[in-house]
Amino acid sequence: MGDYYQTLGVDRNASAADIKAAYRKLAMKYHPDRNQGDKDAEHRFKEVQQAYQVLGNPEQRQTYDQFGEAGVSGNGRQAGGFGGGAGGFGINIDDIFGDAFGDIFRGGERRSNRGQDRETLLTLDFMEAAKGCEKQVQVPQVVECETCNGSGAKPGTSVSTCGHCHGQGHIQSGQGFFSMVQTCPYCRGTGQTIDSPCTKCHGEGRVSDNRSLKVKIPPGVDNGMRIRLSGGGDAGPRGGQAGDLYVHIRIKPHPLFKREDNNLILDVVVPITVAVLGKEIEVPTLTDKVRLKIPVGTQNGTILRLRNKGIDFNGQVGDMLCRIKVEVPVKLNQEQKELFKQLDESIGSGTNSQQPNWKKWINEVKNFIKQL
Repeated sequence: MGDYYQTLGVDRNASAADIKAAYRKLAMKYHPDRNQGDKDAEHRFKEVQQAYQVLGNPEQRQTYDQFGEAGVSGNGRQAGGFGGGAGGFGINIDDIFGDAFGDIFRGGERRSNRGQDRETLLTLDFMEAAKGCEKQVQVPQVVECETCNGSGAKPGTSVSTCGHCHGQGHIQSGQGFFSMVQTCPYCRGTGQTIDSPCTKCHGEGRVSDNRSLKVKIPPGVDNGMRIRLSGGGDAGPRGGQAGDLYVHIRIKPHPLFKREDNNLILDVVVPITVAVLGKEIEVPTLTDKVRLKIPVGTQNGTILRLRNKGIDFNGQVGDMLCRIKVEVPVKLNQEQKELFKQLDESIGSGTNSQQPNWKKWINEVKNFIKQL
């Protein structure tokens, strides 16, 4: 397909608003209802839809920016939270035209009968996020009324078809492409009226409650990512479709590991003698422990890489970067100080290759001072 940003005609630093605006413009231009029989327009419409379903989703955009199309393989071609719509393209009409024009293509869909989406924050331990887990979240929601089973009608009675919209939920005015379809104000888009409302929910078909929902956390999620639970939001009025629940992820810091993209950073503290003489030491990974070879003469800040020992996210496995922190001994006794003095004299009289950076720095300082 090519680059998704090029498909929408935006740069890689474009804001979410810019991406949505570009998508609306192109979707309006290539929409099948405006280009009937035009296969090229139909193909471009699908490309625009696929690009927006990735770039319009913060998590998928982050993955795409990091791994390209391979990182979101399949995601751009599935529904991914976008409602079914015009021409069977799985498009969210409101994202193209906004609320005011969405009903032009919506036909008999009763948009106002859908429950609202909900959001919640879920805090995870570092290892829970890295390995994946299942968590329970408590969410205040509007749920289906058990007394009337969501109908809104008093038990023993029934609902009636709205006489104004004849059960369609909308009233149409005008003709042609820009004929306007408005939500019926008498039944609020449900297509039904209730003569004897349920006394518990007062005809709404739903009541406020708290629900406990199970959330499956995929391995490798990162701070700021969002997980969508389809149907986990508020119940729709009078048996309407439930909204979605969006779970925002926050991850606690780990005492040892830090994360950069899919790589793990591990600070490895070694005594100065180990850095000088070299040694194999044991270090932890996310799943086990491994032997790490500290080469002779390892400098402070050196990065030693362990391949494929990082975060596994969406099939892309990072590395573990072991950052060496050389510790200088403190509170030496007299004997130890004498030994270091002897070592200093021995190294100081040795070749420049033993401490090349020190010798180079001294010479640069001398040359600078001469110019003062």
